[in-house]
Amino acid sequence: MEFCLPDDCLTFIFKKLDSSTDRDSFGLTCHRFLQIQNPNRKSLEFGCSFSRSNLSETTINIDSFILDKLIKRFTNLNSLNLCGCVNLQDSGLIQLTNHGSKLHSLYLDCCFNITDSGLSHIALGCQFLSSISLYRCPITDKGLHHLSKSCSSLKDINLEWCSLVTDTGISAITANCRHLRAVKISHCDKIKGVGFTGCSKTLSCLEADSCKIDPEGITGILSGGGLEYLNVSCLSWCIYGDGLRSIGGGFGKNIRVLDFRVCRSVDDETVIEISKGCPVLQEWNLSLCSEIGVLGWEAIGGYCRNLEKLHVNGCRGFCDRGLMGLRNGCRKLLILYVSRCRKVSELGIELFKVARGDVEIKAEEVMCIMPKHFFR
Repeated sequence: MEFCLPDDCLTFIFKKLDSSTDRDSFGLTCHRFLQIQNPNRKSLEFGCSFSRSNLSETTINIDSFILDKLIKRFTNLNSLNLCGCVNLQDSGLIQLTNHGSKLHSLYLDCCFNITDSGLSHIALGCQFLSSISLYRCPITDKGLHHLSKSCSSLKDINLEWCSLVTDTGISAITANCRHLRAVKISHCDKIKGVGFTGCSKTLSCLEADSCKIDPEGITGILSGGGLEYLNVSCLSWCIYGDGLRSIGGGFGKNIRVLDFRVCRSVDDETVIEISKGCPVLQEWNLSLCSEIGVLGWEAIGGYCRNLEKLHVNGCRGFCDRGLMGLRNGCRKLLILYVSRCRKVSELGIELFKVARGDVEIKAEEVMCIMPKHFFR
């Protein structure tokens, strides 16, 4: 007599499998096991070692026909990762209108053929989407308007290198997605920042590396009052230091991590204002900020009482007196990243080490300091 486990027992066994390899193998056992696997699969990620720096070797040939079949097969997906599917067309996302209601996360990095039309399919079927990555997708403000109207639960949005997006699209997102938590707009040179005006206080993370943010835009970015991490690095060519001074004017009181790397026009007055106005600041990257002098470094020592990490690599105004200012203050400082600072002597470093043995001095230069809990 043949013994067969009921479907609910097989489903329980499938859900207990830890590795993706085991879960994939489960469906290859027989047709019945395959039927158990299909509705219980929660994530789909294609086997590519996707790398933004070397895309040519990592792209995969997933076209609209294949994706259409997969979405019909796995109807209860929570997460869908299509990064590097450069041949994927808008039509490949049509099935999401029927089977995307349970999708929470969608990754479309370097899907160069996904346009506003593709976003309209996502908007129609993925109303409960909370995270979307559109890195280098040729989408516009129109697509973001449709997306934000239907997917109001969005929390994390990656728009890096979406060069057609302007503040109009950002305004639609901030107006319709009131639970917004993290946004990336790095290298979006048409965004000035004013689109963030009136954003929700839930917005706590913004990456705006190499953007043309203006002073009014900085004020808009801070308007929600809940920002904890802000990256405005590489702004030396489009904004003056006084435009960043408003960060210390009250709306930046919750900021814990600031990245000003290569903001060459940031001066002492800006640093003093921010040091006074950001009392919970824990990490500050000022690498290659060449206009900061002794007064700025002393202000950091005197006012940044919760600072744990400070990056001063390549700061030509950082000297022994500035190092002494940090030595006499910043009682919670744990790591000082310092290299290529010609005005700092070996004696100054040694005196700092003697007085502050609790601080680790590192010569390395860190390129990304965004807290790990964002964009997981």
